[in-house]
Amino acid sequence: MNDSKCVRKGFVADHIKSLPKSGIRRFFDLVNTMDDVISLGVGEPDFVTPWTIRETGIFSLEKGHTSYTSNLGTPALRREVCRYVRDNYHVSYRPEDECIITIGVSEALDIAMRALLDPGDEVLYTEPCFVSYPAEVRMAHGIPVPIETKVEDAFALDPAVLRRKITPRTKVLLLNFPCNPTGAVMPLESLKEVAAIAMEHDLVVITDEIYSELLYEGEHVSIASLPGMRDRTLFLHGFSKAFAMTGWRVGYACGPREIIDAMMKVHQYAIMCASTMAQEAALEALRNGEKEMLRMRESYCERRNLMVDGLNRIGLDCLLPKGAFYTFPSVKSTGLSSTEFAEQLLKAEKVAVVPGVAFGACGEGFVRCCYATSASDLIEAIDRMGRFVQSLKH
Repeated sequence: MNDSKCVRKGFVADHIKSLPKSGIRRFFDLVNTMDDVISLGVGEPDFVTPWTIRETGIFSLEKGHTSYTSNLGTPALRREVCRYVRDNYHVSYRPEDECIITIGVSEALDIAMRALLDPGDEVLYTEPCFVSYPAEVRMAHGIPVPIETKVEDAFALDPAVLRRKITPRTKVLLLNFPCNPTGAVMPLESLKEVAAIAMEHDLVVITDEIYSELLYEGEHVSIASLPGMRDRTLFLHGFSKAFAMTGWRVGYACGPREIIDAMMKVHQYAIMCASTMAQEAALEALRNGEKEMLRMRESYCERRNLMVDGLNRIGLDCLLPKGAFYTFPSVKSTGLSSTEFAEQLLKAEKVAVVPGVAFGACGEGFVRCCYATSASDLIEAIDRMGRFVQSLKH
């Protein structure tokens, strides 16, 4: 029998076959084949997890805490998360049924989409954006609808543009401020307008605030804290960026009981629970990690200033980002596309940056440079980039 006759379209689902691979990871497959590369690419702190957090995770193992936890996460961590969110973001949630611990914010977003979306529902999100956003929507059989942000607006969301994008199928608005890849933040008055639009059109808002501790100017305000927004907003956060805990994979979501319960069902069947050891380490981070977090933030701020000054000096126009640990300079003056610039820079000077187009079509003409690396490497990277830019003029 010819087995090929039994498989008409192949084994893989069409909606997965159509997904592009991550533009970041594809590019860094090239980096891994080269020596002496200064990487400004992967969005990961260069600090190791602070000592007391590491020790708590180790001690958890030594005490034999190796069993499953509740699907929602340990009660102690949920209580501390809700305390932390109340004290820092001014929104109160019940740890019993309005908070779930997840495998990083990535899982929180995934199960949120699967819990909220019916096939054909539209999700609005700002672009340039984290590479997972449109893919997560498609995997949940929703329709991703990007909202362009512009350098002229400091990459903030324009409420008027948001309003024009809404259709009868729009169900969710996904926000990420401070933003990956631009470092942009939302002015408070614009955020209030966005909240009013969400209420007017009965939208669910998912707010990914993973970079909110890494804010260098002004005060961070969560849209969940604005009047009328708590009960239609899902607040996503985690430990990877502020506490240098990327490999521990711990995140959380806080929101209305109905949504958290639906997310728990997906999490329950797909994951069971986050690592017990990692949850206990995360508890230590919230209780005693602030001093180290502030120390890391101060270092990032110094590097941000160094990076922005250097990029502008070598002729790559760059806004001063107010949050996260990325710069998003324009490479339009070179005459190269963002991909051409990144590939030729890597080949000529062994500096790795991410093409802006990896973060959506309106990221074309820019590249993302992560400054979560040593100051000495940043200085060397800027020198190499300057030589490359000059070489294009000859």
